[in-house]
Amino acid sequence: MVLSKTASDSDESIHSTFASRYVRTSLPRFKMPENSIPKDAAYQIINDELMLDGNPRLNLASFVTTWMEPECDKLMMASINKNYVDMDEYPVTTELQNRCVNMIAHLFNAPLEDSEAAVGVGTVGSSEAIMLAGLAFKRKWQNTRKAQGLPYDKPNIVTGANVQVCWEKFARYFEVELKEVKLSEGYYVMDPAKAVEMVDENTICVAAILGSTLNGEFEDVKLLNDLLLEKNKQTGWDTPIHVDAASGGFIAPFIYPELEWDFRLPLVKSINVSGHKYGLVYAGIGWVIWRSKEDLPEELIFHINYLGADQPTFTLNFSKGSSQVIAQYYQLIRLGFEGYRNVMENCHENAMVLKQGLEKTGRFNIVSKDDGVPLVAFSLKDNKRHNEFEVAEMLRRFGWIVPAYTMPADAQHVTVLRVVIREDFSRTLAERLVLDITKVLHELDSMPSKLLAAAQQNGKNGKKTDMETQREVATYWKKFVSDIKTNRNKIC
Repeated sequence: MVLSKTASDSDESIHSTFASRYVRTSLPRFKMPENSIPKDAAYQIINDELMLDGNPRLNLASFVTTWMEPECDKLMMASINKNYVDMDEYPVTTELQNRCVNMIAHLFNAPLEDSEAAVGVGTVGSSEAIMLAGLAFKRKWQNTRKAQGLPYDKPNIVTGANVQVCWEKFARYFEVELKEVKLSEGYYVMDPAKAVEMVDENTICVAAILGSTLNGEFEDVKLLNDLLLEKNKQTGWDTPIHVDAASGGFIAPFIYPELEWDFRLPLVKSINVSGHKYGLVYAGIGWVIWRSKEDLPEELIFHINYLGADQPTFTLNFSKGSSQVIAQYYQLIRLGFEGYRNVMENCHENAMVLKQGLEKTGRFNIVSKDDGVPLVAFSLKDNKRHNEFEVAEMLRRFGWIVPAYTMPADAQHVTVLRVVIREDFSRTLAERLVLDITKVLHELDSMPSKLLAAAQQNGKNGKKTDMETQREVATYWKKFVSDIKTNRNKIC
């Protein structure tokens, strides 16, 4: 479903200069045209509009892969018309998916015997993977409570306030209370001790993040496991852990192999990872792996046969393309362990180049950690005259898309910029970005602080502290940027 907003009455038609050699009449923008147009004209009209999109490689807000090898592009185009769910008609594609599941399960140290198949499934992305994992936890918890004759109508999940919005969606869509551990300035991930304190008999799982969206930091899953084992022993509960490794699952095994976060820890029952992030595949592929068959309730698996042979399925989506599954298999066998390690090490090195360049300006505090997802999150040391939202907006003049955002509760007064380092972000681009950021800072230094003036105007009736003024400035600028985006995107 798309929540859309139409343009004004004066902008109801599409006009294309170059397509005029094929068609002179304008096309309705929100209604299907009555007549056909030449394919060349349709292509040109759409191509002209797409030119206004940002450059994906300069979109430093996104973790999603924006470049793959031409050979993989060919494989994807050759399979774009295959429906992934039709396993009987496309058995080889199904086999490739199963190989991917097993490769990823072994990468995450699943306790499998030599001939034992892993339990997992390919998804559209980590959002679907998290929904499936959450449903498995909810159903297993309910089954246990029913067997014990206990109430099973108030399930909850414990997470940090830094979780991605898909966890909030799961909680709301599937009626599970989301209990969030609040953050604090300087500590932007879930505190394992506080998380375990919030666990009760209705907790279906604790969700840990391997690679926070906010600053790339890995949460301490090992400490969480140890503390939760002790609490389970004291209470007689069996509260498990899910690891949201959307960003970090294809990083940690290659450059932090000694880090214990995966199925080596006994309470970790399921893990999700995004193949379209550091799995190095274009958008549209995620994976969820379970520790064992016992961790995925059988009643959640559907068996269908109207496409041919019996086909077990556990997905929220039904039809979807096969291209991303095939692309994931290509990357796994093409790169191997050595290749993935080289890519991740290179990303980490480029992140350090960017970090050092920003530190040399003397204008920023680095919020991200050296170990974790290769990204750099940073904030201005002094944002009283101009803030991070202004920096982000002015960087767009150079083509860079760098997000600025406020941290969740209770660190919402902290505003940061974040640059995600992907495989296609070179050292040269890192150095160029630092140069452009420096230019933006110099230009902002020469400009009057409209935001501070606005905040002071709002506070004429009462004296405000520096912190209150800073928060007002951040709120004012967020609204300003939001209004600009709304005006630019009258349709979505």
